[in-house]
Amino acid sequence: MRSALKLAKFVRPYWKWAALAPLLMLLEVIMDLMQPRLIQRIIDQGIQQLNMPLIVQTGLLMMGLAIVGAFGGASNGVFAVKTVQAFGADLREALFQKVQTLSFSNLDDLETGQLITRLTNDVTQVQEALQTLLRILIRAPLLLIGSLVMAIVTSPQLVFLPLVLMPLELVIVVLIVRRATPMFGRVQDQLDALNEVMQENLAGVRVVKAFVRGAYEEARFGRTNDELMARTIKVARTIVLAMPFMMITLNLGIAGVLWFGGVNVTQGNMEVGQIVAFANYLLTTLFSLVMVSMLVVQVARAEASAVRIDEVLESEAAIQDRPDALTELSPRGYVAFQSVTFSYNGGSDGDAVLKGVNLVAEPGQTVAILGSTGSGKSSLVHLLPRFYDVSEGRVTLDGIDVRDIDGATLRRSIGLAMQETVLFSGTIRDNIRYGRPDATDQEVIAAAQAAQAHDFIVALPEGYDTALGQRGVNLSGGQKQRIAIARALLLQPAVLILDDSTSSVDVETEARIQTALENLAGEHTCLMVAQRVSSVLNADKIVVLDGGRIVAEGTHDELMVASSIYREIYDSQLGNGVVNHG
Repeated sequence: MRSALKLAKFVRPYWKWAALAPLLMLLEVIMDLMQPRLIQRIIDQGIQQLNMPLIVQTGLLMMGLAIVGAFGGASNGVFAVKTVQAFGADLREALFQKVQTLSFSNLDDLETGQLITRLTNDVTQVQEALQTLLRILIRAPLLLIGSLVMAIVTSPQLVFLPLVLMPLELVIVVLIVRRATPMFGRVQDQLDALNEVMQENLAGVRVVKAFVRGAYEEARFGRTNDELMARTIKVARTIVLAMPFMMITLNLGIAGVLWFGGVNVTQGNMEVGQIVAFANYLLTTLFSLVMVSMLVVQVARAEASAVRIDEVLESEAAIQDRPDALTELSPRGYVAFQSVTFSYNGGSDGDAVLKGVNLVAEPGQTVAILGSTGSGKSSLVHLLPRFYDVSEGRVTLDGIDVRDIDGATLRRSIGLAMQETVLFSGTIRDNIRYGRPDATDQEVIAAAQAAQAHDFIVALPEGYDTALGQRGVNLSGGQKQRIAIARALLLQPAVLILDDSTSSVDVETEARIQTALENLAGEHTCLMVAQRVSSVLNADKIVVLDGGRIVAEGTHDELMVASSIYREIYDSQLGNGVVNHG
């Protein structure tokens, strides 16, 4: 219950609604508890004495009390729903805001499928438990205690029946809840796995169709789905065991009332109305215990979800701003990597993807980073905007360690076109000015022209107001990359990072982009990650990475003389004047 109690803070803003709900439920419970006594009155004083006015009067009173009780129950439902929905909205908002603050390493651990499950299904489980608490948690204990008291008042001779049957029910509930609680956690974990498979398949549906792997993906989804079904059935099978045992207890109670009550009636110690009233109170007592047991089961399930939600809310971003971090910065774009060693998730030196890297980019320079896949190119440039922190050494901007700069301030000075292009639903114009919503149309067009995107944009039916599908699905890969470059250029950053962002662009268009960037030379420092030599020929400095180390550095002409690795790359791609597009 610890994790569930932590989430109680999201109920506090709505405490008035949360307080009114149980008070109104109390009204309904009181009305319900009065009904069996009135039935006793009708039987013992009305029917046996043939007192019709008393029967009518008592019947009308019962109807009036039922109406008042219905008002209390309905009003309780209204305030409970308002509390629960507001609670759920705030909880989802808090989870989403927390995700925005997490670092890349946190998001690597909390995979997308898991986060989706926690933002949706887990929050729903907690909401349902809260709604049940605001209704049944109040109703069941009040009915349990109230009906037990009324049963004792009505017929002390039979009070031993609930005192014998209630402990039997409690033992059953405890055993079932203890067995079911860990199962709920496993069900939610399997739901994570199902969401991950579904998300991968939907995001990569074109690849699936291209490779005719629909049957394989169906089988993979089917296995995960069947496992979720099996786990859900297993926990449900455990839970449903409770009801038959509860019904046995209820039926034993009825049989006991009729047996022992009948004996007392024949001996003149009780009246028929007392037996009817006591039977009602006994049934209410035992059924309230059933409701409490079901509530405990639901709370156990909600606790499993609350633990998963709390794991996200309690996560601390691996990248933290220092208290005295700089919040104002006007950088010139002098970038330095000083003895930088880096490994993901704090791995050992043997796992380092970068090892002792020293690199300087002067203001206005274009520095190209070349290397094979897995050489550490993207990892290197991701250290500058502090997507990750170095394991050893430091990265500086204008001589200031990036760890001493406020994260938002630092990233506003850096324009980034990532290796994997991500566009959002909305217009092309909105996507280009994503980082600068206040940019003018002229600035948007200028950025698009520099990125060689303007011509294809204006050729579209709606031009810059063309709506993009999810992730820019209605554009080609090269078009998406050019929009991403325009988005980065629009920031007018001190440092521009192009992380293999022209890989889907044809060589001719790439050449025009390079020319446009050369015309902007001096306006920003450019770090360009590339795998194609044709992308880096005119760079002020070319750095060759191999195995996480810088193995060569210089201009194209210098490297052709001094670096055998660079010559091999050049010859394999541009030898004999043939460009390898692979």
